[in-house]
Amino acid sequence: MSLSRRRFLKKSAAVAAGLALPGWQPPAEAATDAGGHFRPDWDSLAQYQCPEWFRDAKFGIWAHWTAQCVPEQGDWYARQMYQQGNPDYEYQVEHYGHPSKVGFKDIDHIWHAEHWDPERLIQLYKAAGAKYFVALAQHHDNFDCFDSAHQPWNSVAIGPKKDIVGTWAKVARGHGLRFGVTSHGSHAWSWFEVAQGADKTGPLAGVPYDGKLTKADGVGQWWEGLDPQDLYAQNHRPMGLEWTWDNHGVGDLPSPAYCEKFYNRIIDLLDKYHPDLLYFDDTVLPLYPISDVGLRIAAYHYNASIRRHGGRLEAVLNGKGLNAAQQRCMVHDFERGRSDRIEPHPWQTDTCIGDWHYRRSLYENHRYKTVAQVVKMLVDIVSKNGNLLLNIPVRGDGTIDPDELAFLQGMAAWMRVNEEAIFGTRPWKIAGEGPVRVRSGGFSEGGEERLTAEDLRFTTKGDILYATAMAWPDSGKLTVRTLAASVPGIKGRVSHVELLGHGNVPFTRTVDGLVVTLPAQRPCDHAYVLKIRGLNLAASEPVAPVVSAIVHTASDASLTLTADEAALHGDQIQVESRGGSSNIGFWDRPTDSASWTFLVPQAGRYDVSARYAALAASAFTVEVAGQRLGRDVPATGSWDTLQTVPLGQVALAQAGPLTLTVRPRDAATWKAINLAWVQLTPAPKESP
Repeated sequence: MSLSRRRFLKKSAAVAAGLALPGWQPPAEAATDAGGHFRPDWDSLAQYQCPEWFRDAKFGIWAHWTAQCVPEQGDWYARQMYQQGNPDYEYQVEHYGHPSKVGFKDIDHIWHAEHWDPERLIQLYKAAGAKYFVALAQHHDNFDCFDSAHQPWNSVAIGPKKDIVGTWAKVARGHGLRFGVTSHGSHAWSWFEVAQGADKTGPLAGVPYDGKLTKADGVGQWWEGLDPQDLYAQNHRPMGLEWTWDNHGVGDLPSPAYCEKFYNRIIDLLDKYHPDLLYFDDTVLPLYPISDVGLRIAAYHYNASIRRHGGRLEAVLNGKGLNAAQQRCMVHDFERGRSDRIEPHPWQTDTCIGDWHYRRSLYENHRYKTVAQVVKMLVDIVSKNGNLLLNIPVRGDGTIDPDELAFLQGMAAWMRVNEEAIFGTRPWKIAGEGPVRVRSGGFSEGGEERLTAEDLRFTTKGDILYATAMAWPDSGKLTVRTLAASVPGIKGRVSHVELLGHGNVPFTRTVDGLVVTLPAQRPCDHAYVLKIRGLNLAASEPVAPVVSAIVHTASDASLTLTADEAALHGDQIQVESRGGSSNIGFWDRPTDSASWTFLVPQAGRYDVSARYAALAASAFTVEVAGQRLGRDVPATGSWDTLQTVPLGQVALAQAGPLTLTVRPRDAATWKAINLAWVQLTPAPKESP
């Protein structure tokens, strides 16, 4: 069964966390490649300090734009058009031709970008709040969207006949934006292996696709003089799609020549366009750990930045699936996800309002992320020391659609009122307060619609505290419980409270919190910012108040603690969606756990049960109110097959807040489970 991009990349990142250890070093001869302050090894890269411009910027916009946008069928078209039975294969055959005759090289040829107006687009992005702009330099399809000296298949020679990256860079910098590039091309080796194949059924069964063509086959073709192997890179035995470069002895790993060519392409990119930010769509670094080219590129990028900026490091490098030591060496990136806590080092979320490459059906069905979703996502990310990089997909002709335009205009409207609570801020000592838990990790986004007026996020500038409410309260009053008069850790006295977009608002500080009376008229939509003065934020030691998790009460008065409301403890455990519902997954590590803080409505005895899935027998415990329930659970057959099991009974002596924790029973025998919920049901009263 093929893996989705989401599940495949999460699985690969988990594997790489074990492989990518700082102790691994490149060959000795590589150490001189970069020159300057940084060497291509983990110890040297650990000197890295994230530049202030990135910490101030908070919000970037990305144009994830290649010839894969021409069919308007979404991401990974260049791969899936070679997979018989896939909708992209069917679309390719119907609209362009069979992949034995018309391959992706030919889609590159018909990409013209004929209506591209980068000036207009950059102006829209800047108005929407972007402080940095990022261009896609090459995707997994291995086509360089710049004037490449080492890849003949590039946007200057073929298709648009334009230097896409160079033009973006000039225009973005002309409007005062920092500029970045993204590279996804290291995986063409395995990603394009499907182009070696052929149909298994039908009239063209066994007829090879175009992935094995060579320069000699181009005589009389539009691509005469070009070698398709420079694009497809398929002169090797297939190893299967692999993100961590562990081929398990199957096929061929990337050759040294392939690795060095990739290195040369990226160095050429850096030398020509001097990007402030370099993003790799790779687990840790490109071709890591089978090659040192990623480490060499990192050192080169940092050293070049120091030389260009008079001894000051201004470079950002994004990598994914980083362990704690590697997060000191570059900026950790979460694809379509985020952290659920304040991170010690700056980090970034990258996501998209739709699909990565343009998908027409999302526009036609009006299924993009809303401004409300993205604003709340941005506010949450910034409160935790992160940045948001948001892709606005561009059509093949270089334009965006009316829904994308409306989205950008909506972001601009919110930013005009509230931008001071975002840009140039730093996190406080706690990220916020409120009942709704957000998911953490890559591919964990969503849930913004559940956020309430009780869910607040904090940012700071000096001794100004910004508290952003994720909804407008029906009562007309906002309460910041962290600032309650009864909390001894808050130093100073609140002197002024302003609602951004309105002005000063009345407030009182009670034992319940800072209670702010709001005006009848909302100053904006989506999220609402209080600007609070008078506190000594540096001396304060805030404690997030205990707020009840959202507990679903059924007709039998049972309390259901769901995956979405769990607090997750560990670097790998994450909430995922399977079969249309959420569960806690990727629970491979026995040190990880999940907990819920909730309000018990009444004292009494409760029966405890859980709903889970597992591929192997396992055992876990539930701890609540000083009591511990343990349970051996059998395999359920698949991750999609859930079973409900009774765990036992607990006595809860009084109503009020409690914390329930689920953790592995024994580290040595632990096998991963997916946990959908834990339920507490009032036990039947015994007859007298």
